[in-house]
Amino acid sequence: MNRTDLFKLIQKKKSFLCVGLDSDLNKIPKHLLGSEDPVFEFNKQIIDATLPYAVAYKPNLAFYESRGIKGMVSLEKTMNYLENFSSEVFTIADAKRGDIGNTSTQYAVSVFDKAASGFSFDAITVAPYMGEDSVKPFLAFPGKWAIVLALTSNKGSDDFQLFTDVKETCLFERVLERTSQWGTPDNMMYVVGATKAEMLDGIRKIVPDHFLLVPGVGAQGGDLNAVAKYGLNNHCGLLINASRSILFASAGTDFAEKAALEALSMQKDMYAILVSNHLI
Repeated sequence: MNRTDLFKLIQKKKSFLCVGLDSDLNKIPKHLLGSEDPVFEFNKQIIDATLPYAVAYKPNLAFYESRGIKGMVSLEKTMNYLENFSSEVFTIADAKRGDIGNTSTQYAVSVFDKAASGFSFDAITVAPYMGEDSVKPFLAFPGKWAIVLALTSNKGSDDFQLFTDVKETCLFERVLERTSQWGTPDNMMYVVGATKAEMLDGIRKIVPDHFLLVPGVGAQGGDLNAVAKYGLNNHCGLLINASRSILFASAGTDFAEKAALEALSMQKDMYAILVSNHLI
């Protein structure tokens, strides 16, 4: 899915919501535990419930890899199910990979090459710490995206990302400036946490046209309106991720219904933002 297609999808669904499938076996409703594949059954019902309101789904691979073969089977089933809606959703492997040359190429194959790995995500999150040769292999796959970690929402992000050089340039700003030369707004996005919303204005001066994947709205307390105020561009340019606030809105048999209500609430707010900014 290219940038134009993604913007059209946002306009069609009147939403820029990404649902993070951080499907923790220890947190999913207990009545599902007796099913053949509880995690897939949970994901399927979440997808069915939120599909009208979400433009993207983002499985966090740690929740699947930690369960070994069983977890990867759950992930494969989930991705095969999402393929039924390939024109309606953008899929992200939240893997935060980052290694040099041949290793990054193999990481890219593992999520992009359906024939080789069984997976065909649209995008993958990438850690840029090792430099150009850790990111470029992900950009070699036509139609696929690298989503580079820039300014994250976790407390420890201050340890490195806000470190400044003699020119008072923060490390995350250097990441934006440098990596934007390796890709284009058509194959590269950036992770920017919602809890850093006040810094989005400066980020947009460096990468005005790129999409930003923004976690931290919802359970982490990020403010959607503040993110939109500073982060929107003329093709929306935002994917707002929500995971726990949607997935675990209820621990009962009504979990899918409550997830749908949470997603609908966010979609309504996003619709108002898109209208007020003349994007639909």
